[in-house]
Amino acid sequence: MNEPGERMPAAFLGHGSPMNALELNRFSRAWRDFGQSIPPPRAILVVSAHWYVNFTAVTAMARPRTIHDFYGFPRALFEVQYPAPGDPQLAEEIAELVKPTYVGLDSDSWGIDHGTWSVLVHAFPQAQIPVVQLSIDVRKSFEEHLTLAARLAPLRERGVLILGSGNIVHNLRALRWNAPEFGFDWAYRFDDAARAVLIDRCSDIASLVEHPDFELAVPTPDHFIPLLYFAGLASAADRPVRALVTGCALGSISMTSYTLGAARVTQPEGPEPAASVPDPAIVPANQTNL
Repeated sequence: MNEPGERMPAAFLGHGSPMNALELNRFSRAWRDFGQSIPPPRAILVVSAHWYVNFTAVTAMARPRTIHDFYGFPRALFEVQYPAPGDPQLAEEIAELVKPTYVGLDSDSWGIDHGTWSVLVHAFPQAQIPVVQLSIDVRKSFEEHLTLAARLAPLRERGVLILGSGNIVHNLRALRWNAPEFGFDWAYRFDDAARAVLIDRCSDIASLVEHPDFELAVPTPDHFIPLLYFAGLASAADRPVRALVTGCALGSISMTSYTLGAARVTQPEGPEPAASVPDPAIVPANQTNL
């Protein structure tokens, strides 16, 4: 466990296909190496693209269920369990910390979705560290999400690892399901633009809405908003961020991940591409909930 007063890192992880949970590739190895490089946290707070609802809440159950919130994937993926405990006390701490923003305590409706467990099975495979999720409130503006992120920053001083899990580029209608190592030019342009903002002026992350490729890269905001929480934490810390692993997959998905306050991890290399998705003849990509 980290020492009292030691600031925990934060990270944004590009989770991509949930099949990455079952596969070892350069992205999943980067998540593993990150988990091994940091002090064991008191708990983990995750902002996942897949809890995208019209309210702000934190999971407050003692034993959150593993949610298999996707379609068309192999049975083995539906059999994955991530039996980490919850942390009702931390949930109450979060609700108190961010006032006057109201955060509800969810004791029974959600759990740990695949945006969270597909990366944690690699980063913390023993599933012993308590996990709490914070919902993404669809009613909030980008600026409001950044403000909420800054209010969460003191949790890092209390031993809590904060993770955003989404994808900087996430366009399922443009997906090339059989090209796991490919990225469109516009996907790389937007990914590069996001990197420039994060490294030089992370407080300006919302300015990416003006980028000419924003509508292609971010047709819906659910996977982009977790990046805002990471940028908000980085801005509050006034510390540089580092790329953990970079690249695109399936044409229109960015797998790029970033860390804040963590030791530098060498980007893994290897022949294994990012995990694929079901054949669209089985289920169209935009119906998989990838």
